[in-house]
Amino acid sequence: MLSRLSIRDIVLIERLDLDFGSGLSVLTGETGAGKSILLDALSLALGARGDASLVRQGSAQGQVTAVFDVPGNHPARELLEENAFDTDGDIILRRVQTADGRTRVFVNDQPASVGLMKDVGRLLVELHGQHDERALVDPAAHRELLDAFGGHLGEVAATAAAFRQWRATEQELARHQAKVEAAAREADYLRASVAELSKLDPQPGEEEELAEKRARMMRAEKTASEVNDAVETLSGSTSPVPALSSLLRRLQRKEAEAPELLGEIVRTLDEALIALDAAQEAVAAAERALEFDPRILEQTEERLFALRGAARKFSVTVENLPALRDSMVADLADLDAGEGRLSLLEKTAAELRGVFDRQAEHLSALRHAAAKGLAGAVMAELPALKLERAEFIVDISTEAADRTEEGIDHVEFQVRTNPGTRPGPMMKVASGGELSRFLLALKVALADRGSAPTLVFDEIDTGVGGAVADAIGKRLARLSARVQVLSVTHAPQVAARASTHYLISKSGVDRVTTAVAELAHADRREEIARMLAGATITEEARAAARRLLAESAG
Repeated sequence: MLSRLSIRDIVLIERLDLDFGSGLSVLTGETGAGKSILLDALSLALGARGDASLVRQGSAQGQVTAVFDVPGNHPARELLEENAFDTDGDIILRRVQTADGRTRVFVNDQPASVGLMKDVGRLLVELHGQHDERALVDPAAHRELLDAFGGHLGEVAATAAAFRQWRATEQELARHQAKVEAAAREADYLRASVAELSKLDPQPGEEEELAEKRARMMRAEKTASEVNDAVETLSGSTSPVPALSSLLRRLQRKEAEAPELLGEIVRTLDEALIALDAAQEAVAAAERALEFDPRILEQTEERLFALRGAARKFSVTVENLPALRDSMVADLADLDAGEGRLSLLEKTAAELRGVFDRQAEHLSALRHAAAKGLAGAVMAELPALKLERAEFIVDISTEAADRTEEGIDHVEFQVRTNPGTRPGPMMKVASGGELSRFLLALKVALADRGSAPTLVFDEIDTGVGGAVADAIGKRLARLSARVQVLSVTHAPQVAARASTHYLISKSGVDRVTTAVAELAHADRREEIARMLAGATITEEARAAARRLLAESAG
């Protein structure tokens, strides 16, 4: 419920702090005292559209803070948790409106959007008046209200679950059917491509390996001629080795005769021949290493060019050719197995549609039964509200083929104000005063089912008096036993039934200010007497006020 409302610099309100309790609270005051300003301020904290004109003249900004005490499992807390807002303690909605038109929103002291504030506010407070545009006159919400009245929310959830399961299967069926059809159109291409790629049999990393092998053989081809020249020079017919070997042997035979002359020459020639022998072995080794079959180079190039040609043809890299082949093989497998899978999905979708249809038909039957009960409950309230010739109708149109998550029913509350006239939506058929009374009757019938924890009624007793006003007061009091009710009223019969009475007054000449005060019992009697008598309060009015308070207390 709304536990506290704080207003700073909004229109005529300079500073105001109001604490609210449970039960029925009424706000009264002379015309022009500022009752509508109070509701405008509350609406601002509930996400209504801001306007610079709401800021008190001379102030840079205005501010409204509404504090709500609600249970831990309330939908408003769940919504805040979904949006990562702190939900410990009270729910605090704060709206700052600046004089230059800007607005700032805070939920539990965290910056928020106006949209979130509006969604939270809608779960916490319902505003009802002669120009109500909220749930009770919104056909989009009538089905939810009927389900809440009927108490079959479990069946609603089961129907929604059955619908989602069926639709998910239908979507899977559509995706698979599209895939099978696409595969069928490309079947010949896929088979030819798979055959080509399977024959080519590309392997991961093969391109890099072939390219390196080809480069290595091409480098060897360029080096081979130089190595062959070295082989011919060192080991061929022009090799100096035989001549040098012969020379060394002759000098060795003569070395003993003149060692001091020939010893160094023999030693140097011997070392030279050893070095030439080593060079021959190195050149021979290089020759063997450079040996390759030109056919292998040709085969390597053919394989590499074949892989790269296939990559260009299929618009992928060589590295992705194996994955492409596997994907095409899988697509062919899907095509081959697709008909069986398609048949299974079609059968499953049909079965799940049947489950939904049975669940939706059961829910529809419950709704039709609840519609009679709700219409009867509302009709029972109408005579006391001087709408005895009117009729409240819960119109349900059921179309089995029009399947939605909510079932197969379209629900709309309609009224007929006089016998023989055509029924229609409440907003179009009922006058302002009639609409207010229809809404009150409907709220009484719904009680705390499908209701926000705080209900605000804005002058729904306008244009009525006597017995009708008393009937409205009784029903507001009945409602307040289950939810918090705030009512702006001009009817003393309504004011007399309040558990808390607030008087709205206006004071000042050059700078007018609106104030709100909670009235004690004696002050309540005087205010109700004023409401009965007008500007001049008579003893008769005071006596009538005492009787009203006594009757209400009894």
